[in-house]
Amino acid sequence: MVRAIVGANWGDEGKGKITDMLAEDSDIIIRFQGGSNAGHTIINDYGKFALHLLPSGVFYNHTTSVIGNGVALNIPYLVEELESLTSRNVPMPKILVSDRAQILMPYHMLLDAYEEERLGGKSFGSTKSGIAPFYSDKYAKIGFQVSELFDEEGLKEKVYRVVETKNVLIEHLYHKEKLDPEEIYQTLLGYRDMIKPYVCDTSAFLHQALKENKRILLEGQLGSLKDPDFGIYPMVTSSSTLASYGAIGAGIPGYEIKDVITVVKAYSSAVGAGEFVSEIFGEEADELRKRGGDGGEFGATTGRPRRMGWFDAVASRYGCRVQGATEVALTVLDVLGYLDELPVCIGYEIDGEVTRDFPTTRLLKKAKPVYTTLPGWKCDIRGITKYEDLPENCRNYIEFIEKELEVPITMVSNGPGRHEIIKRK
Repeated sequence: MVRAIVGANWGDEGKGKITDMLAEDSDIIIRFQGGSNAGHTIINDYGKFALHLLPSGVFYNHTTSVIGNGVALNIPYLVEELESLTSRNVPMPKILVSDRAQILMPYHMLLDAYEEERLGGKSFGSTKSGIAPFYSDKYAKIGFQVSELFDEEGLKEKVYRVVETKNVLIEHLYHKEKLDPEEIYQTLLGYRDMIKPYVCDTSAFLHQALKENKRILLEGQLGSLKDPDFGIYPMVTSSSTLASYGAIGAGIPGYEIKDVITVVKAYSSAVGAGEFVSEIFGEEADELRKRGGDGGEFGATTGRPRRMGWFDAVASRYGCRVQGATEVALTVLDVLGYLDELPVCIGYEIDGEVTRDFPTTRLLKKAKPVYTTLPGWKCDIRGITKYEDLPENCRNYIEFIEKELEVPITMVSNGPGRHEIIKRK
């Protein structure tokens, strides 16, 4: 049985908590795309953690965590992240790294920062984690697979060849100091020693696990609207954020994914640049940001304040559709208890016409939100464990969203803790 947990919007929907909770009854948890450019905040018995590369199942002794072939593998970052867990008394998790995963090279972060600097006011709001240069190299076929670390002669020749092309860019476009290929080669030999204990053919491992009916969880990063095909291009990430890509990024057949749990936030938030129709500003945004999440709405990787907005039914319905959502987990509902009324964006006005369909970026730039308003419930709902015990206005808000999404809301998160969740049939 394979389940996928993915985001419906711009990322930051609270997937980490849901994955952490569902990992409890899973055998294998797989990261299938992205790199250390976004994080999941998790609160459990060990404390509060921000994970970036490790799957959210690393806190359980019975699970195996897999870094799939679709991941941008920052090897020293992965090792640091493991050490950050064990130094806080988390037992060393069982980790497997795909021998087909590609390595985030030392120069990828440099090139990311140089390009953002060159673009100035027209930059992409990158986290400067090297993700765009990494995936560019992967598809230009000048990336480095983990398996290549174990062929010293071939590795050295390739490093010298690739660095030659990088230095043309660095010297003549960015006017920075050239790379030393020998230094990079030696760095990669160090990476080899760090990663060696974890490397295996994860696709073969998962093939056997599926035969044995193991419970497998695919963990996505960011959300639908950051997908390079279906998101707010070009202000997107560089790997597919969709559940369908989970099969490729993990190395399993597509038909094995039976359940797509799409995480939807009870309001909107985003980190980085790009179109955001229901965005709010000023005191209204500051208040929601301050109350949001656990300790406020700030990026788990960058610490940047998130942009805030009201619930966007147009974007969220579209996000669920492109993910192929079979069920929805609605998160951070408890944050909204302070509001007298709750605006919900139910349409976009574009050139005088109202649409319920999410458009391409060219039209999105012109879109103005069309709101309806629902009454608030004006109380704290944390601690409530049964759906029927929620205030009537709170249930009305959930059911209104469910109708707009056209997908059943099966889980409602009403606090940051692992088990602060209400299950709905």
